Amino acid sequence: MRVERHAYRRARRAPHDTRGAPIEESVSRARDSSGRRAGSDRLVALTNAAIKGALAGLAGAAVMTAGEKLEQTFTRRPNSHVPGRTLANLVGLPRPDEDRFARNMAMHYTAGAMLGALRGLMAAANLRGPLASVMHAPVRLTTDQILENVSGVGAPPWTWPRDELVIDVVHKGIYSLATGAVADATISALPTSSAGRARRARRLKGFS
Repeated sequence: MRVERHAYRRARRAPHDTRGAPIEESVSRARDSSGRRAGSDRLVALTNAAIKGALAGLAGAAVMTAGEKLEQTFTRRPNSHVPGRTLANLVGLPRPDEDRFARNMAMHYTAGAMLGALRGLMAAANLRGPLASVMHAPVRLTTDQILENVSGVGAPPWTWPRDELVIDVVHKGIYSLATGAVADATISALPTSSAGRARRARRLKGFS
């Protein structure tokens, strides 16, 4: 009985909120609720960034297409139907090795939107500017090569003629720069990203 009375007295002496709950318990609940709300807000913001990034990727794909047409006027390079054949082989379309403009454009802009979504997330994470686009370009190149080679349509880039390899790298770089410019202009860095802390983007040598 004596132990129970002491416990009762301690409970009565502990600070309570207006509903009668201990203050510490109320603060803990508030922190949990705030954490869940912050996580939900971040997810919504990242989803919006991915959507805007996909639209930026479509714009980047259009710029890349214009650049390819301009380049072809000088190099006399024929149109490539590798994207369309890749799509047809990946999803099992009939007569997958036929050269079809619609398939080519579908794959071209689908890949542009997919990798644009990634660039949108980069912008939201405060990975912005031309250097971020340079970092993004190899991802675009690698994605294309995975799809083309796994479908059996393409070949490893180091087996290509050097002029074709250079042309492809340049066009993918143009895509990433154009996509990044649109993404950075339309997507703000999240306040919870490295943009929200002064000098966070700078790291000391030897520290991750």
